[in-house]
Amino acid sequence: MKEIILCKFGEIALKGLNKSTFESVLVKNVKRRLRRYGSFELWRAQSTLYVYPNSEDTDMDEVLEELKHVFGIVKLCRALEVEKSMESILRDPIEYLTDALEDAKTFKVEAKRADKQFPAKSPEICAELGGKLLEKFPHLTVDVKNPDVLVMVEIREKHAFVHAQNIDGAGGLPIGTSGRGMLLLSGGIDSPVAGYMMAKRGVQLQAIHFEAPPYTSERARLKVEKLAEEISAYCGDIAFHCVPFTDIQVAIRDNCPEELFTIIMRRLMMEIAQRICERETCSCLITGESMGQVASQTMGAIVCTDAACRMPVFRPCIGLDKSEIVKIARDIGTFDTSILPYEDCCTVFTPKHPKTKPQLDDVVKAQTSFDFEPMIAKAVENTQFKLFRCGEETVNL
Repeated sequence: MKEIILCKFGEIALKGLNKSTFESVLVKNVKRRLRRYGSFELWRAQSTLYVYPNSEDTDMDEVLEELKHVFGIVKLCRALEVEKSMESILRDPIEYLTDALEDAKTFKVEAKRADKQFPAKSPEICAELGGKLLEKFPHLTVDVKNPDVLVMVEIREKHAFVHAQNIDGAGGLPIGTSGRGMLLLSGGIDSPVAGYMMAKRGVQLQAIHFEAPPYTSERARLKVEKLAEEISAYCGDIAFHCVPFTDIQVAIRDNCPEELFTIIMRRLMMEIAQRICERETCSCLITGESMGQVASQTMGAIVCTDAACRMPVFRPCIGLDKSEIVKIARDIGTFDTSILPYEDCCTVFTPKHPKTKPQLDDVVKAQTSFDFEPMIAKAVENTQFKLFRCGEETVNL
């Protein structure tokens, strides 16, 4: 007997001839996430990943909690591996299932025989194990429609596995199967959620942040770094680029119409982010914009912003209400950090009456009235870099 963890795949199973590639990336991601918990053996079969600890001292609760954050896994559970015989199936799991069943009122047993040569049929396995459990836990009753606990028996090629209490995984696709993207990470609620949502679809994230000292404080930068660290719990290792933006913002204030400050600022941010994105071989930019939430996120403003960028800009929050974004932020653990009262550069020199329906020709004319190119090149050159490793020490480069 040995306790292991079973991880069930989701839509990976629908990837046809590419299924093996997606599974290989997921296995690689799991190995990376578990490196600080010890040594493990992993193997996969029939849309399931089997995680075997090589040490009896492994804290399986910690491992299970870590795997809950790995995209590509839809269900996971602790399971008992037993000898593939009816004798073992009816004997070995009884004590193991105590934690799951002692406080329950109803239960059900289901069996799946991947090995069709196993002599006992599924109904026989369910009936006999169910009888043994009723003997051990006489307070239980059987409920085949809505049980408190579902006990599963899986008959595989070499072993049988018994488990209960499946928990939800993160779902989505394995990180790295959908390319690389650059997240514009501010100190707000929306951009960490946008990063999480794109990572869930398999995008490997890097992050870029713009700071404007002395108008923004060191605490504001540390807040954003903490957000990067927090989303790395789901998104894996994140390369973090911090761009000095003060000179550019002062130049915008001194040389551009006030009502266009924010639009021009965002266009220049996009230009800088695009250059760093191309340098890092990322394929897209990602922002936390939500349609109509603020003046810079109206349809007209987004059109003007996108015109400054040659590569795709993904906005996964675009159709969400603020309350929906807040719920996701709470769920992934970034909300409390996002609401800390440290302003970022997006609030510097905010116009009193920003244009909500800017015309692209007017914006381009205002922006090109001043030569920002030397400042853009300098900002890219002086960008600072950190690597946030999931669950490990940050690397400064």
